[in-house]
Amino acid sequence: MSYPPGFTRKPVVLVVDDTPDNLSLMSGLLSADYTVKVAPGGARALKIAQGDVPPDLILLDIMMPEMDGYEVCRQLKADPRTAAIPVIFLTAKSEVKDEQHGFKLGAVDYITKPVSPPIVLARVRTHLTLKASADFLRDKNDYLEKEVARRTDEVRAVQDVTILTMASLAETRDNDTGNHILRTQWYVKLLADHLQHHPRFAAELTPAYIEVLFKSAPLHDIGKVGIPDRILLKPGRFEPDEWEIMKTHCALGRDAIVHAEQRLGVEVPFLSCAKEIAYSHQEKWDGSGYPEGLAGDAIPLSARLMAIADVYDALISRRVYKEPMPHAKAVALIREGRGSHFDPDILDAFVALEAECKAIAERYLDSDEDLKLHAQ
Repeated sequence: MSYPPGFTRKPVVLVVDDTPDNLSLMSGLLSADYTVKVAPGGARALKIAQGDVPPDLILLDIMMPEMDGYEVCRQLKADPRTAAIPVIFLTAKSEVKDEQHGFKLGAVDYITKPVSPPIVLARVRTHLTLKASADFLRDKNDYLEKEVARRTDEVRAVQDVTILTMASLAETRDNDTGNHILRTQWYVKLLADHLQHHPRFAAELTPAYIEVLFKSAPLHDIGKVGIPDRILLKPGRFEPDEWEIMKTHCALGRDAIVHAEQRLGVEVPFLSCAKEIAYSHQEKWDGSGYPEGLAGDAIPLSARLMAIADVYDALISRRVYKEPMPHAKAVALIREGRGSHFDPDILDAFVALEAECKAIAERYLDSDEDLKLHAQ
């Protein structure tokens, strides 16, 4: 025998009728081509339909005691497990309003008794073929959605690893600050999460933008790769000319990201954000920073967040030219920069979150010997 298109096995048809003769008649008609299950009432029909092997199609009488066919159909369509099973009403109710009500409940067809066997067989086969096509498309769509999600996650993971690798390359130029990029990344997210409902920042600090900030933050010092070792690793104070060279790391970082954007050929939000952070995180609220001498809100928000994160981490970290500063002393020094070095509202958020910042610092220590210092 040939199955309806889309089937590689005998389709299962459930016949629901309270009259034994009708069940026997339909079983005899369908059994040559289909696996037939029968139910003498609505409750039994629902139990079969919700079982481990649900029917592929249901032939449903309307006039049954206790639960009529309309109610059975309503419950079938309300249950996600059975909603996709096509229902054909098979009934002696022949008025147009009855047929309309059946279709409104979700039936795919309506056959009146006494039935014509060829018509029943033709309509059952047609609706099984349509169901097989719908199932194929639904399964295909589910597969494609899962595949898109999987590949998106794959691309995101590769992207994240690439960012951290690029940032780590810059940090390896300074062996004392191995986890600096991780700590500053988490400080920035902590501050942004805290400020996302603040009137000044709520419009910009959406969850999507905070995710971009988190992804972009590790690239803030990417420009260090262009600073000569004799300056970057110098143990003492910079000479004026050396300091001018050191300050160029902001522009070097921005230009490297601009070059990456140009090679890519499209704008990517996290690169735009990374560009802001790399170029402007050394600006100060009062306009005394570099490289542009920007002041106040003219400094990108991303850079203002990183400014506090970067300074705090620099103070508490061991560097080639200094010992690490205790957390409490670092916080006190940073507080002095409210309204001069730092955005006042962001500084207030940092003070409110100082315990959490300290916990991040301890989670990503550069070495075990720093643990005792962070306890202070």
